[in-house]
Amino acid sequence: MKRHAFVFLALTLLVGFAPAVSMADDNKVQTSLIVSTEWVSKHLNDDALVLLHVGDKDEYLAAHIPGAQFVALPDISTPRGQGLALELPPVDQLKATFERLGVTDKSRVVVYFGKDWVTPTARVFMTLDYLGLGDRTSILDGGLPAWRAEKRPVTAELRAPKRGSFTLRPNPKLVVDAAWISANLNHAGVAIVDARAAKFYTGAEAGQMPRAGHIPGAKSIPFSSVVEDPTNKFKSVEVLRGLFNAAGVKQRDTVATYCHIGQQASLLYFVARYLGYEAHLYDGSFEDWSHRPELPVEKSAETKTVVKP
Repeated sequence: MKRHAFVFLALTLLVGFAPAVSMADDNKVQTSLIVSTEWVSKHLNDDALVLLHVGDKDEYLAAHIPGAQFVALPDISTPRGQGLALELPPVDQLKATFERLGVTDKSRVVVYFGKDWVTPTARVFMTLDYLGLGDRTSILDGGLPAWRAEKRPVTAELRAPKRGSFTLRPNPKLVVDAAWISANLNHAGVAIVDARAAKFYTGAEAGQMPRAGHIPGAKSIPFSSVVEDPTNKFKSVEVLRGLFNAAGVKQRDTVATYCHIGQQASLLYFVARYLGYEAHLYDGSFEDWSHRPELPVEKSAETKTVVKP
């Protein structure tokens, strides 16, 4: 969530990796970004595999996938009360955090949620992508609930990771600020996508922000619409693409997502990456935008551009 101008050997096991591209057609879908429980089970003992558990710490201590390390969200965010919420800290701090968790230049990273923490899980993916690790990082579809539903092993044993070391290849253009959004409001080929619930997009509720509504011209795709209820498994490529199309996102658009503080938008960012769009995250999101009186905000009735979950 940045108010100021921000200063973020692929190891292939059985799946290939490719960088994000702006054209979202069938052969550009980044299938490696989502892995199944079967895939994780098959590679559970691979030396290169790094499993990252996102969720409640006590629940992690009670049961997690064997070998998984716990990611504490405060370790990848600036402290509460210091400016905008959920800011990305300096890259050196992020690097130290993930190296402590065992990430190396040869790691294959899989992030999963403990219960329903799907948006924080996407936030961890986005952070790794920002550091240049997105081409070998995936999200486990359905998280720990899907794993446990299939009677796969869990443990309370804590396995200390061997400290890793990786080469920083930060991608600062991934994260954009208010100036970038403002400059691209009416830019052909750029779709600004609002990940909040429809009531916040329309302005029916302000959500504790100083102004209600949305960034002018923004498309609405509520974050909850891209996953199944209650499993939090990702919807099919066809359904996801249909959501983007219905919201007015064109096939060749560059997508920039935002929400309240940048967490829900991380899920839309991930899905845009998965579908093959060139994707960006407005980290400051509506918290930043709505606090700037010089920037426009609009309200609207719920229309066809609002995709209901």
